[in-house]
Amino acid sequence: MKPQQKAYLFAFAAIACWSTIGSAFKLSLRYLDPLGLLLFSSIVAVIALFIILLVQGKLALLRKTSSAGILNSALMGLLNPYLYYIVLLRAYDLLPAQEAGTLNYIWPLVLVLLSIPLLGQKISAWSIVAVTLSFLGILLISTHGNLLSFKFTSTAGVALALVSSVFWALYWILNLKDKREPVVKIFLNFCFGLLYVFITIAAAKHFWIPPWTGIAGAVYIGLFEMGITFVLWLNALKYSETTAKVSNLIYLSPFVSLIIIHFAVGEAILLSTVAGLGLIVAGILLQQYVKK
Repeated sequence: MKPQQKAYLFAFAAIACWSTIGSAFKLSLRYLDPLGLLLFSSIVAVIALFIILLVQGKLALLRKTSSAGILNSALMGLLNPYLYYIVLLRAYDLLPAQEAGTLNYIWPLVLVLLSIPLLGQKISAWSIVAVTLSFLGILLISTHGNLLSFKFTSTAGVALALVSSVFWALYWILNLKDKREPVVKIFLNFCFGLLYVFITIAAAKHFWIPPWTGIAGAVYIGLFEMGITFVLWLNALKYSETTAKVSNLIYLSPFVSLIIIHFAVGEAILLSTVAGLGLIVAGILLQQYVKK
């Protein structure tokens, strides 16, 4: 098999996994609250990432991690998985899966906006058009197509979904500056994130054994949202002739996700959600074109 064919195979496998996660979140939250779901899925993710490091023969790299790397993981673990997933899962708790999942895809545009003060980048007129397109997509989804009404299914849910994209964009900016081996880095980030979850649960005295259905959902999310899928995507980038050949495929995920949400969760997918998602993706692709 040619390297580019391998790249597409890994990319489509990753996209298939990510496309199911919105439904997995919504179904699992029927049995667990956001903090409980994050606890059990993070445990699974840490175990999965440790096994991946073991199989790849990279455990020795953990011992070589500098104190600066440990401190960096402590900060990055606070952003992701801790803050990012607590906020995102709460958004899924308050909103239909199609709204929470779609609004979360705004993070590439949030990244552009944060790059102005944090990285000193300038924003062009076309970038402003791209951001405006995606903002209209947000309004279309949040108001179910009634742009002038400004009535949301849950104002708090919409706010949380958008805030989660801010945490993810901040995490991505820090990640770009961190040159450690990717799997080692994310393993340590998740170790710290799991520690923060344990501290929160201990402080709130909030621990219980959920039903097996909740555990099953957490295991699925820990494997296919937080653990294995990340490695699949890294392999897609590794084997691809250029990053662009696989990176744009990721925008298939939200559209496939809507189909799965309809059949797995039972939500009627609104035309306004599809149209809003189209505007968000158009804005992101326009921004990528401007950068090139």
